[in-house]
Amino acid sequence: MAYDLDQFIADTRAALQRDPGPAGREKVRSDLERLLANKEFVARTCGEDVPPGLKVLYEDKDLGFQVLAHVNDKARKSPPHDHGASWAIYGQATKYTDMIEWERVGGDDKHATLKEAKRYRLEPGHAGIYQDGKIHSIDYPDRARFIRVTGTNLDNIQRVRFDLATGEVQRMTPQQAT
Repeated sequence: MAYDLDQFIADTRAALQRDPGPAGREKVRSDLERLLANKEFVARTCGEDVPPGLKVLYEDKDLGFQVLAHVNDKARKSPPHDHGASWAIYGQATKYTDMIEWERVGGDDKHATLKEAKRYRLEPGHAGIYQDGKIHSIDYPDRARFIRVTGTNLDNIQRVRFDLATGEVQRMTPQQAT
């Protein structure tokens, strides 16, 4: 039997109950890659026939984490942003997503200087993790789709994005960077 969403959720709960820190999250990242190997799950959740949009697949009432399907129709390049006090794991389902990790090298609450720290591409079946407060940006083509697991509902916490041209730090509205 293929590894499915229910098993992934159970394993995520167990991993985060054992260790809510980086080691537990790494287990979730690894398990997300197992889930993305399930072609039926990918087709049903992120396939060509699935209407575009952001879909909450699961929200854990006790631990707070969410599993989201990002079914994108159009290409998008996000500004550098963080997930505030939460972590996020991106698992590529179709196409690819180019990821850039940024390091904050100066500034204050309203302005910041960022330096590119790492650049890589997530291909289908691969997952990448961003720990609490990690600044990153994403760039994907038309019809790219991914599963994202977050430590909490990001609509309920303060997050920021960065304007590379002006250095301005801006508070984000719900789901703005996705």
